[in-house]
Amino acid sequence: MVAAIETTPRRPTLWPAAVAGIAGPIIFTALVVVQGLLNPEYNHLALTISALAAWPSGWIQNINFFVLGVLMVAYAIGLNLGMRQGKGGLIGPALLVVSGLGLLVAGSFPMSRAGTAFVVPPGHLVGAVLSFLGAGIGLVVISRRLASDPGWRGLSTYTLMTGVAMLILFLVTFTVGRSPDSPLGPWGGLIQRLTVLLWFACTMILAWRLRRIQP
Repeated sequence: MVAAIETTPRRPTLWPAAVAGIAGPIIFTALVVVQGLLNPEYNHLALTISALAAWPSGWIQNINFFVLGVLMVAYAIGLNLGMRQGKGGLIGPALLVVSGLGLLVAGSFPMSRAGTAFVVPPGHLVGAVLSFLGAGIGLVVISRRLASDPGWRGLSTYTLMTGVAMLILFLVTFTVGRSPDSPLGPWGGLIQRLTVLLWFACTMILAWRLRRIQP
């Protein structure tokens, strides 16, 4: 008689959410670079990423916002499932979901140009605020949850510092960085890109850790 071989089924990991958190920033960045090449007059140092929508190929940037928004929502949900649950633990991931939804709003109300001036629709402005503040505050809140989870504790301080830095840079961009007449006006695009760099780097690092977590 042949003895039956028992196998223990592997529990599914959260790799789809992790892939979303890694692929989203890479795809978004790649498309921004491509659009810059398609529009040589676009100034990466002075202009925000959203200004790419004001060029004839701006539809690419609108899609770019939609893709990143969907992937960031999926990543935020997976991140919540991959951390130790606790009282108030949903607040941080919920803010990251709001950030992803803000990207969808920003893509729904793209920037345009009237002559040499850029027009920012109120809806796009709301989407940008939701996106950056949701991500920055969300990382700050999540850092406390990471600190209480042995599997994530090593990333708690880094996540906290990233969230705080994002909030400071966003406030700079949103206030003095938006005005072309301010000292930081010619560098508004660079400041925003630094904010996005911090955001994307932290997202990818957390997503890379998430890929090994079992729900």
